[in-house]
Amino acid sequence: MAPVYKVAVVQMHPKPLQLEKNFAKAEHFIRAAAKQGAELAVLPEYHLTNWIPKDPKFADACDQWETYLQKYQALAKECNINIVPGTIVERHVDAEKEEDKLLNVAYFISNEGAILGKYVKKNLWGPEREHLTSSGRDVHEVFDTPLGRVGLLICCDLAFPEAFRELIAQGAKIVIIPTFWTLSDCSPAGLALNPSSEAVFLDSTLTARTFENTCAVIFANAGGPPGRGYAGLSQVCVPYVGALTRLGSSAEGMSVVDLDLGILEDAEENYKVRADLARHDWHYDYRHSRPGEKL
Repeated sequence: MAPVYKVAVVQMHPKPLQLEKNFAKAEHFIRAAAKQGAELAVLPEYHLTNWIPKDPKFADACDQWETYLQKYQALAKECNINIVPGTIVERHVDAEKEEDKLLNVAYFISNEGAILGKYVKKNLWGPEREHLTSSGRDVHEVFDTPLGRVGLLICCDLAFPEAFRELIAQGAKIVIIPTFWTLSDCSPAGLALNPSSEAVFLDSTLTARTFENTCAVIFANAGGPPGRGYAGLSQVCVPYVGALTRLGSSAEGMSVVDLDLGILEDAEENYKVRADLARHDWHYDYRHSRPGEKL
């Protein structure tokens, strides 16, 4: 029989550059999740700093990344809960280029406080590219965890099916996506057609990814005051059902839900996605040509 895991998805409104207050709020949610028997808690992207990279204090705040990573490790061990602490932006010195670089990083921390997985955001949203360094051509990795084979993606990565395919081909059953996605990420033309366009994007894409990969998706997005453009919609999705739980567009909060991996086994038996990917004569190799080139 496939295992059932109790997981918590947390939706927070990160106060700009108030790292200690944001950590205290995250800690409160995580402790509450552990008391409810959750085996995993997932936080949003940029949950410690918010996304204000042009503030002169932003880069300095990112120097504290090790301090907060260690705090989450200690908290995971104390509460006996696995944690994906959203993303933590890290500042590193690039000695070769003699400049600093900022990395947007997601970690999987075990209930024993060990770091089992690390992922640096690959697909940067347009405004991020001026400030962050992508993981570029690094391969998407899958990690063995107390919840089985898990893959990590971040925010805009969910728009790229190729990222999921790399993870699924390595046996990932659960894909965790910390996010800072707002309704205002849409263009003016799109907003004129539908002010909730990004909500449509998120709900439809997350559900589609579970079907086309026979996987579960844990999506933790930032929330915030109404009228400020926050999309929210943090959710846990599986094939057949769609969202097992789904938070609102703006409110802070947490939802704890049972994630039955038996649903994934049933979906794979029906759709045989993983079986096709494993065939020696699988006909897609995910190469992309540029104009004028032949595959």
